[in-house]
Amino acid sequence: MGHRHGRVAPLALLTAPVRAGAVFRSGVPPLGRRTARHAFDPVVREALDRAGLRLGRIDAVAVTTGPGLSGALQVGLAGAKSLAYAAGVPLYGVHHLAGHVAADTLEHGPLPSPCVVLIVSGGHTSLLLVRDLVREPILHLGDTLDDAAGECFDKVARIMGLPYPGGPAIDRAARDGDPRAVDFPRPLTRPGDDPYAFSFSGLKTAAARWVEKHRAQGIDLPVADGAAALQEAVADVLTRKALAACEAYDVKTLIVVGGVAANSRVRGLAEQRCAAAGVELRVPPMTLCTDNGAMIAAVGDLLVRSGAEPAPLDVSIDPSAPLEYASLTPLSALPARAA
Repeated sequence: MGHRHGRVAPLALLTAPVRAGAVFRSGVPPLGRRTARHAFDPVVREALDRAGLRLGRIDAVAVTTGPGLSGALQVGLAGAKSLAYAAGVPLYGVHHLAGHVAADTLEHGPLPSPCVVLIVSGGHTSLLLVRDLVREPILHLGDTLDDAAGECFDKVARIMGLPYPGGPAIDRAARDGDPRAVDFPRPLTRPGDDPYAFSFSGLKTAAARWVEKHRAQGIDLPVADGAAALQEAVADVLTRKALAACEAYDVKTLIVVGGVAANSRVRGLAEQRCAAAGVELRVPPMTLCTDNGAMIAAVGDLLVRSGAEPAPLDVSIDPSAPLEYASLTPLSALPARAA
């Protein structure tokens, strides 16, 4: 992060090479770590060049320290420590999911207090009540019990013969389909179910059986209809539970973030239902929904501005870190807010 036009500007792409190298380039964690180590310095140099900054103008470094793949986190933290040491600036260890939340501030400014945040990504589906992202505890209303929404899209897309990543492929295929053609289930939406928990494993199984039935009978698979119906089921569950949380907690702003927030039907149904309920909807642009570097830098910006204590020199990763605060280090040094 560096000063630009009077504010602390995020250094985008800082953590991106780590996740790209570990997850997408090889699919094999040891090879991914080596790829990420080699990619780190060139990507940071390119990010600085694009931002028109030099290393000496960086004010702080923020890095994901959890949750995530251990190898990816280790490479990212090692690179961030070296960068912070070379620049002589503080280092902040950031929770990855808090980054998704903070991504919205890059487009729409400060988060309303309170707000309900729906995080929908490849590995996470969470419903949160957020007041002050960096100063107050984040209240978990509900999380996924099994497959996340993004996992459901990926797995069903593969079964249908669509390319990876599954979310965009399902979205494209659904454009020519009828969302009412297949009656897919809406998991955990019956009376007595946890109102804010998510489960997409059963939906994935239902879609798989639908595909198997067509193939067993030698019938051409109506991929567009299946994709549209699957997308409708996911969007229905996500937005229904998010709006229920807004009503229960008397919150007037819903923020939808994460890679699946780029899905056109999730966005469209959220807009429709928020308008009907008198709730403001905030969704970052699609590029910010998936830019891991920018979102982590956005949290770092908020932490610096709040006077948060930097991470200790011996800060380590936590691959299964629960989301309690945006920072994964103690916030004891945060100044008290004015009454």
